[in-house]
Amino acid sequence: MTRGNARVWHACDDLVARYADGSLPEPDAWSLEKHLEGCAECAVRVSRAVRGTAPNVLLAEVREAVLEAAPPAARPLTAAPVPGPPRAARLLWAAGPAVRGAWLPAVLLVALGAMALEFAGGFHGTRALLLAIAPVVPVAGVALSYGPHADPLYEVVAATPAGGLRLALTRTAVVLAVCLPLLTLTGLLLPASGAPAAAAWLLPGLALSLATLALASFTGCRSAAGATAGGWLCAVLAPVPAAPGGEATQRLAEQLSRCLDGAGAQGAWAVAAALSAALLAARRPAYDRLPRR
Repeated sequence: MTRGNARVWHACDDLVARYADGSLPEPDAWSLEKHLEGCAECAVRVSRAVRGTAPNVLLAEVREAVLEAAPPAARPLTAAPVPGPPRAARLLWAAGPAVRGAWLPAVLLVALGAMALEFAGGFHGTRALLLAIAPVVPVAGVALSYGPHADPLYEVVAATPAGGLRLALTRTAVVLAVCLPLLTLTGLLLPASGAPAAAAWLLPGLALSLATLALASFTGCRSAAGATAGGWLCAVLAPVPAAPGGEATQRLAEQLSRCLDGAGAQGAWAVAAALSAALLAARRPAYDRLPRR
């Protein structure tokens, strides 16, 4: 593609011509089609090029000849354009598995289970347990909402211009929109008991979700989710098995404080989120050819 100015990119004439005559490789054609969704100028040029190809010219001539030979009553009326589905319906379709199946009840079960354990079970230190689990809940949601194992129409969707990374990001955003307020509110309702603040897990949760998406471009969604979630759980639960009886929750709270509390820890998570986002942007083309299994 050629650069029109400092901010806008346009398809070059050769690219448009090769797309119109069908000689453009499939990955490049997908890339161009995604570009056309947001560039009206290139969409008009591509439309003109496609209409100008020999098969389309021949079909237009045949159509005109047939219409001229047909009696007036048999000629088709000009149909009004059929409106597409509303934006809200398209967003709901894109969210897909992120708002259905077993994942959503599982998030509610985590929140309600933490409340029941603290107030009905008399277990003190539930906030620490919730903060240890909370960052991996959106990671699990990402793994369960994108890929051939999650979506029966994955093969069809992945082949469309709206598939690939755009679809993965849409479903990740839906997962985060459900997890972040629900689990943070649950943490606010639980006694602190020496654990970090209820919102301290938000940056780690975002960073782990972005790291999962970036790693998924190499290994696939489920393997990436297992690596990031397993790494986090190993880090925060490492001191717990060696703790004397009755001190496991305290050790967990102390480890969480080291991982989550303070400007240094939160700054490190912010840097991790930014680096993961940069790697994901660099690996965007890999989402057009992720393995279908």
